[in-house]
Amino acid sequence: MTNRKIQYWVIPPTEDAEFVAHMEQVLDPYAQPPNPQYPVVCMDEQPVQLQREVRIPIPATAPHPKRVDYEDERAGTASIFMFTEPLVGWREVRVRQRRTKADWATEIAYLLEGRYRDCEKVVLVCDQLNTHTKGAFYEVFEPERARQLVQRIEFCYTPKHGSWLNIAENELSSLTRQCVADERFGDIESLRQATAAWASDVNSTQRGVDWQMKIDDARCKLTSVYPKIKL
Repeated sequence: MTNRKIQYWVIPPTEDAEFVAHMEQVLDPYAQPPNPQYPVVCMDEQPVQLQREVRIPIPATAPHPKRVDYEDERAGTASIFMFTEPLVGWREVRVRQRRTKADWATEIAYLLEGRYRDCEKVVLVCDQLNTHTKGAFYEVFEPERARQLVQRIEFCYTPKHGSWLNIAENELSSLTRQCVADERFGDIESLRQATAAWASDVNSTQRGVDWQMKIDDARCKLTSVYPKIKL
C-alpha cells in the first residue's frame, strides 16, 4: 500500500476580486507608520480544552524532567482572545469562558475604554466571524455607549481563506506553542495567569513585527489571485 502524505495548506482562490479587495485593505495599514491616534490592532481567538490533573505531577530534578501522568480529567473549555498592535510590538491575552458576540464586544470595549481611550479611532483587523459585528455592541451595551464604541472602530476584515494576513494569528500560534500546547490547565484562572505572564515576557523582549508584504508585492507575487481584466 502506498503511503501518501497530506500537507494541509491555505490554498488561495484564483481571480477573486473580493479576496483581493479585503487583502489590500489589510495590507495598507500595515505599511503605514505608527499613529498614536489611529493604532492598528489585530485580534484573533481560539478555544482551549481545560484539563485537570488526577495525580500530582512529580517536579523536575537534575536527571529527570517533570513527570506528568497520562490520565487527566476534562474540566470544560475556555477561549483565548489575542490582541496585538504589531507596529509598536505590543500584545495582550484575555481569557474568557466563551467566545460569543457578548464576549467579543466586551473585550473590544475593554480596549477602547482602556489602552485606547484617548485615540480617535482604532483600525481593527479581524476575520469575518458572525460574532465580529457592529450589532454585537448593541446586544451588550445601551445604545448611546454602543454607538460611541462603534464610531471609534474602523473594521478591516481579512478575506475568507486569507487568515494568514492577520498578524494576531501568528501571535496566537506562538502563544500556543510556547505556553499552552504542552501544559494542562485545570481552570480558567491558571490559564489567565500563564498567558498573562507570556504576554508580559514577550512585550518586554520583542520589538514590533517586521511585516514584509506590501500591496505592490502582492500584485507582483499573487498574480493568480487578481482578476484578469477583460477589455
